[in-house]
Amino acid sequence: MKEQQVADMLGVTQSAISKYSKNVRGTTIPLDKIPEVQTIANQMITILLTRPAEYNELMKLFCQACTIIRCKGLMCAICQENQKPKIDNCDFCDEK
Repeated sequence: MKEQQVADMLGVTQSAISKYSKNVRGTTIPLDKIPEVQTIANQMITILLTRPAEYNELMKLFCQACTIIRCKGLMCAICQENQKPKIDNCDFCDEK
C-alpha cells in the first residue's frame, strides 16, 4: 500500500506514516519485542490490507494493544503522568 492510503485509513498524515516506517517516530516502545502486541499488530495489518472498511474492528485491536502496553507499564513517563487517572480505567472506547 502507498503511505497516503495507510495514512487515510488511520487518520494521520502521510508524513507521519513515513516517519513511522523509517523509525524516526514512535520508537519509544519497542513493540516488536512484545509478542502479544506484535500478534495484534499483525492482525491490524491484515485488516488494513484485506478489509480496510472494518474500522471498528481495527480500533478494537488498537485498544487491546494499548491495554497490554499500559498493563506492562511500557508507556513513556510523559504519557504515564498525563494519563495517570485513566491508566487503570481507560474510557477511550466509550468516548468514540
